[in-house]
Amino acid sequence: MKTLSENRCFGGTQGVYSHTSDATGTQMTFGLYKPEHATGAVLWYLSGLTCTHENAMTKAGLQGWAANAGLSLVFPDTSPRGESVPDDDDYAMGQGAGFYVDASQGEWARHFQMESYITKDLPEVVFTAFDLDDTRQGITGHSMGGHGALTLALKEPTRYRSVSALAPICNPSASDWGTPQLTAYTGRPASHDATVLLTDGAHLPPALIDTGTSDQFYDKLGTAAFAAALAETKSEATLNLRRGYDHSYFFVSTFAPDHVAFHAEHLA
Repeated sequence: MKTLSENRCFGGTQGVYSHTSDATGTQMTFGLYKPEHATGAVLWYLSGLTCTHENAMTKAGLQGWAANAGLSLVFPDTSPRGESVPDDDDYAMGQGAGFYVDASQGEWARHFQMESYITKDLPEVVFTAFDLDDTRQGITGHSMGGHGALTLALKEPTRYRSVSALAPICNPSASDWGTPQLTAYTGRPASHDATVLLTDGAHLPPALIDTGTSDQFYDKLGTAAFAAALAETKSEATLNLRRGYDHSYFFVSTFAPDHVAFHAEHLA
């Protein structure tokens, strides 16, 4: 692991690091914030389409709230990158759009192993390099990252004690934000759909979801379908529709304190 930068932040350290990933076969970059009085608990933040590790790290305002709660934050990248890594003219496919799945189809299969990267490869690096507690992990994310947070929590219920999402894509097999991409990557969109996974019996850890009523991409998110699945399965979750809020980081930063507090409670 190589240190790219470290900055003092709310009494703790906001670092940016790179490492060679066995999962993706590429160099990967991630951010990690460790507060001054870290409890060892870790919150993973998965970003949305076109984002890098840097977007939430600089725009979401999570560090101040995390410092108060003693939570360490990890900001992974959203896909492998590099000249040898496949890409697409569509911003919702390829580099910056890994959808947090392990690709098995065509040219994508070689490098796009983001589910393994987030759940196995990067945790091994993080828990080896930093004094953190791998028994106290929560996961959150925005948009495509909200999809990733929900699906990975459903697939790995013993890994994450809590899950939250901001404007998540939660029914991608019925959306333009999901069906083309997940078909190209895996051939099986429904296998990576939080609504389908939940109704098929997967266990959801305690969950918090916020989505804006003025979200310009609301029709792509599948919020109503996931709400119906929560009710059908009697899953422990809070789903808020926030009047007037859109899809931007103004929305994310507004509700970041609620999400950090939610995870801090479950990771105590």
